[in-house]
Amino acid sequence: MTRFPLRRTNAGRRMRRAGALKSAFTPAAGFFGRFRRQSFAYPYVLWLALFVVIPIILIAVYAFTGADGGFTPGNFSGMMDYAPVFGRSLWLAFLATVICIIIGYPAALAISRMRPRSQRILIVLLMLPMWINFLLRTYAWMSLLENTGLINRLLASLGVFDLINALHAGTPGYAPITHFRLINTDGAVVLGMVYNYLPFMILPIQSVIVKIDPSVIEAAQDLGADSRLVFRKVILPLSLSGVISGVTMVFVPAVSTFVISKLLSNGTVMLLGDLIEMQFTGAAYNPHLGSAISLIMMIIVVICMSVMSRFGEGREQAVRL
Repeated sequence: MTRFPLRRTNAGRRMRRAGALKSAFTPAAGFFGRFRRQSFAYPYVLWLALFVVIPIILIAVYAFTGADGGFTPGNFSGMMDYAPVFGRSLWLAFLATVICIIIGYPAALAISRMRPRSQRILIVLLMLPMWINFLLRTYAWMSLLENTGLINRLLASLGVFDLINALHAGTPGYAPITHFRLINTDGAVVLGMVYNYLPFMILPIQSVIVKIDPSVIEAAQDLGADSRLVFRKVILPLSLSGVISGVTMVFVPAVSTFVISKLLSNGTVMLLGDLIEMQFTGAAYNPHLGSAISLIMMIIVVICMSVMSRFGEGREQAVRL
């Protein structure tokens, strides 16, 4: 009779021993589980270190050193000679961003009010030109804007130039025109920016507007708000995050582009991207000055993104009827 309690006691001891071993291995299992989950991020961290962090460090080192490898702040003082290039780049990027907002927001609003099938079709049509190489799209605009391009030939066939010449026939010193100067201008560069970056404005705005709860708009209408008031007090504040994303996605590449300005202005409109390329690959080879300009441009972009993110804070509190 006394064996049964001993057996139960031994069984209880074995169970307690097994529980202790399990609890001892639980932290180790948790550690290896976390390690296994975090290991998926290691390739991304390696990629980020190789192609983002290390290049930025190299740019900073080159920016603060001279040709002899010694420390010098002279690279930054020499940038004052290129202040007009900075101003022109910021101004043209600002113009392109504003035009993209003016065109993109109504387009995004119109797309978001369509049926889901129509929305998908229009979004595919909007993204279709982006499947073509960036250079090919820019070269296409060159063939359109040239002096003998499609636009000028179309205007000539419609008799526009003959009409203008006939109106100014008696004007002293007037030289007859055969074409409009569309290429190699600031307008051509802005046009190229708008064409290439407009989808980056429409898509984030449309994705935000389509997620707005219709009941919020219906509640505003039930409270007596007309369509303009609903847009100004409800739709616009709630879609501000999409506008900010679009502004960032348009302004950042526009301020640093060099392909568009190089092809559509033939080098007559120099932007920051052209200036940096000239310092690294041009005849005026100076990677230290180019690195300093790149560093300042990165700081400008970060400041602009920080300012835009501040505008997005508290957007939900802006909905007041």
